[in-house]
Formats: sequence, C-alpha cells, structure tokens
Amino acid sequence: MTISGLSIGGTHVGCDLVLDVGEPSTVVLSIAPASSAGVLDGEQFSLTCNGDPRDVHPRRIPSAHGAWLHGLDLPVGRVSVHYQAHLSTGGPATSMLSDEAELLKYRRPSRFCPSDRLTGFASAELGHLSPGRAQLDGLVVWVARRLAYVSGSSGPLDTAVETLLAGQGVCRDYAHLVVAMSRALDLPARCASVYAPGLWPMDFHAVAEVYVEGQWNVVDATYLAPRESLVRIATGRDAADTAFLTTLTGGVDMLEVDVRASVDGELPRDSLTEPVVLR
Repeated sequence: MTISGLSIGGTHVGCDLVLDVGEPSTVVLSIAPASSAGVLDGEQFSLTCNGDPRDVHPRRIPSAHGAWLHGLDLPVGRVSVHYQAHLSTGGPATSMLSDEAELLKYRRPSRFCPSDRLTGFASAELGHLSPGRAQLDGLVVWVARRLAYVSGSSGPLDTAVETLLAGQGVCRDYAHLVVAMSRALDLPARCASVYAPGLWPMDFHAVAEVYVEGQWNVVDATYLAPRESLVRIATGRDAADTAFLTTLTGGVDMLEVDVRASVDGELPRDSLTEPVVLR
C-alpha cells in the first residue's frame, strides 16, 4: 500500500487572482494549503487595487478537515490578490480519522452529487464487482472511460447527472461523478480541492476521496497529475464546500486566475493502481 509521502525537499504553491469589484465586497478565499498538507515554512498574501498596494489583513478562518479560509473586504476597482506558500512535507501522510457520523454524512446525496438518482444505475454498472477495493478500482476506470476531458464543457450548476449524460467535463465533473457513484454504491465519498504539481494546464484541481478498508483513498479519474504530489486545500461534500472564491456581499467578477504548484526535485510516479492517502 502506498501512503503519500514525498521524498523531495518541499512544495511551492500559490496563485494570482484578478477581480473586478463593482461595489465594496466581502469575499472568502480558499487558496491556502490545509494544515494536514505539511509544515508551512513561508506564506505571502498581498493585494493591490488599481495598481496601488493596499494593506491586507485577511481574517484567517479555520474550517473542516484542517482547511484555512481567508476573509477579505475588497474596495471598488480592479483588485489583484497574490498568494504563495512553501511547505516542507515532513513524514508520510496518514488517513484522517472519521467517526460514524462523518461517514454517514459522506454517504448522503448532496447538491452536485445526487447519488440517490444513480442508485439503480450504479448497481447495474458496477454491482457485479466485490464491494470495497475492487469496486472502487472498477469505478475509477469506468469514469475515466465514460468521460472525455473537455475544457469549458460544463457549467457551474452542472451536477454529476448532467456530467454523466453529457459524457464530458472538467476535473470537478470527474470528481462529482466518482463521488456520486461511490455513494450510490454505499461507499462514503467526498470532494477535495488541491494544488496539483505536474498538472497541465495548471489550475486549481478537484479530486475525490473514497473511504475503503478503513482509510480515505484519493481518486483522480482524470489521471492528469500524480496523486502523491497533491496538496489539500479544502474538503467537503462537493464543489459547494470547496470553491476557491465565495462572494458574501457586493459584486465581484473574476477576470484572471493564475495558479502555481511545483516540487523540489522530481515528481513522483503515480502507480495508478496503488491506494494513496491525500495529505
């Protein structure tokens, strides 16, 4: 069994966001690595408005599964947010413990993963496989074959059902379909937003985690980045819990997103078939 643990010096992550703020606004950013991702050696947060640097004092908000959110009050204008961090990986990752209530939560349908609508379908497609590891492995291959990765092919309100019918999507759609089908097979499953060294084109990435044999296994049916290099940002039922930008008040339009993620040394080689735990 493979437990994610990089043999490299560290990981560098960050992003630049350019926003058009039409009125004074309050937003919440989910762009910082989770506390489980490693030791945070350095972190920089800066903001400019119409080209002028501004003092920024983001409100640091602890959230579920070790996530760190940042609340910001934004002035009117063209606002640029710069974030970067360096993590040293420390020891090998360990699967987050989950009690019975949490496992029940991640068995239930959610907004983007309406697993109750897929129960019969999932059973017909994958019910012949032995419950547990064999079923999960079969599901990942099934989703990879069922969908085509097409940038811009889905909308922000598409659920796993729309993705299944369309036969195409982006990373969040792959993750939603894995999660919905897993829950339909009575496997607890959740979504995670991550930084993904090795991903091309680089962006925020979405993956699934499925609870099998007493641990959370990270699943990426896109096969676009090695799972051992992934850095957890946020974790939840679906994309509604893991969005990198949430506007609470005011009006904000996203103009540009530039994401960075790299490792010191060579990227790990993903075995594809061995279980991996996400940091």
